[in-house]
Amino acid sequence: MSKGRSGDGREGEQPVERRIPGPRAAADDREQLPPAVSFSSGDPMQGKPPVPPLPPDPPDPPVPKLPHKVLTSLLGAWALAACSAEETAAVEDHLTSCAPCADEALRLRDAVGLLHSDGTLDLDPMLRSRVLESCLGRRPARIPVPSWAAPYDAETARLDALLRDIGDSEWHAPVRLKWFEGDRQVNRKTTVAGVIGHLMAVDGLVSKALGLDDPLGKGERPVAPTERTESYWSAARRPPTRTVREPWRDQSHSLVRTVSFAGRGVAELSVPYGGFALPLQDSLLERAFECWVHGGDIAAAVDYPYEPPAAAHLHRMIDLAARLLPATLAERRRAGLASPARHLVTAGSRGRSLHLEIEGRGGGDWYIALDSPAALGSPDHTVAQVALDGVEFCRLVAGHVPPVEAAAGQEGDREAIRDVLFAAASLSRL
Repeated sequence: MSKGRSGDGREGEQPVERRIPGPRAAADDREQLPPAVSFSSGDPMQGKPPVPPLPPDPPDPPVPKLPHKVLTSLLGAWALAACSAEETAAVEDHLTSCAPCADEALRLRDAVGLLHSDGTLDLDPMLRSRVLESCLGRRPARIPVPSWAAPYDAETARLDALLRDIGDSEWHAPVRLKWFEGDRQVNRKTTVAGVIGHLMAVDGLVSKALGLDDPLGKGERPVAPTERTESYWSAARRPPTRTVREPWRDQSHSLVRTVSFAGRGVAELSVPYGGFALPLQDSLLERAFECWVHGGDIAAAVDYPYEPPAAAHLHRMIDLAARLLPATLAERRRAGLASPARHLVTAGSRGRSLHLEIEGRGGGDWYIALDSPAALGSPDHTVAQVALDGVEFCRLVAGHVPPVEAAAGQEGDREAIRDVLFAAASLSRL
């Protein structure tokens, strides 16, 4: 092919299409590009197209005029933010001129705030104790509970709080009661309801001593705690249920109320336990100890947290056990379960002793007479020392810990230490 010739006479190039300019109006209709902005001109905004002004805000809609009765009925919906825009405007306009409605609106808005609280609705577990403490601090009881009855009052209240918090089925949860007989640990299986029946039957010894009703009924009834419990369990036509809680709690209230009104002399009233007797003040302390121990048994059976008693109450319980140890040791010696006495002394004299050191909650120091229940323990005649945590010592006394497994620091006469630890476990019973 031969090459064409351009319009300017040059060969080998394609002809250039030439655009014929249109009329002025056509050029104006085409889209115009804004001129480039030059930052060297001194005015960075030079050449920028003008910003169109914003349209004016639409006028507020007129507030509807509603009767006062209708506006009052809308206050609840307004507090919940459930009104339409027109109703909200009408209510808020009304609140600026009506003081009673404004006060009511504020109360409703505060109430709505409580409904939307993120906090738990469960009561603080310490609320009851704080309220009682505040009440007693402002207005002391006219007839206060004697100090020696306070542990029983506290432990029955704590156990009752646990019982109120468990379900119907948990009253039939199995509980294994443990105690010591001789040199071996024994146990008995029952239920939560059976444990409460046991406590009520043995508390009946204190009721009888005070002239109150015996839960086992009238007539000749067993005196020993174990026989009373067996009699109560065997008399039941069917296994006990949660219905046993109310009579047990009524009985504990009656005991505390009676000793509070009885005066000081009642503290030394004798309460028989079969083979021995205790003054009433020691008997109620012993019942407080049993209530705590069996409360722990129940709590373990239903997987419920249960704390030890207050330190002052625990100290009293430990002191009672320490005072009972010399007589228990002498009884075991007569039964051939303890080593013979080495240095007998006259009643009231100081004799060979073991230093019982209790650490932690309820702690203190006790000196246990080893050779005669009528002798006095003395630091000057100490032949051995045992150190135990307060709660651990109480578990030993309750028969829940074998003496050979007690976490005890021991020093001195090994025979005396063994005799005292086994005597402590022998204080337990059903």
